[in-house]
Amino acid sequence: MAIKSRKKEEQAELDMTPMLDIVFIMLIFFIVTTVFVKEAGIEILKPNAFNVQEKKNAYIFVGINEAGDIYLDKKVVEPAALRTRIEAMLLENPEGGVVIQADRRSKVVPVLQVIDAAKAAGVKDVSVAASSE
Repeated sequence: MAIKSRKKEEQAELDMTPMLDIVFIMLIFFIVTTVFVKEAGIEILKPNAFNVQEKKNAYIFVGINEAGDIYLDKKVVEPAALRTRIEAMLLENPEGGVVIQADRRSKVVPVLQVIDAAKAAGVKDVSVAASSE
């Protein structure tokens, strides 16, 4: 009887636990640091301007169409309820600014209503969107 000795073959295994931990930590980091922008949700024709500056801290976008309807977060908002809606959005990001995206054919009254509501809500930075020529 011949006795055969078998060598234990070591199999190389890759431990995935540290990699999964890093992926989950990165996922949590991106979720926590992401700022969700509240868009107006309508297509408009922006007026042209010579001096256009990009706003880095813009957080709330208010849209005004040609008919004078005010849109906030893809929904029509009445001017009377605009201040409370902006205040609620400012609770999420107190340093965020408001950008008014008014159609070039819209009246000036809704724009002034949005500016008044934003200032009454405590917004420090209110801007009107324009495109460069």
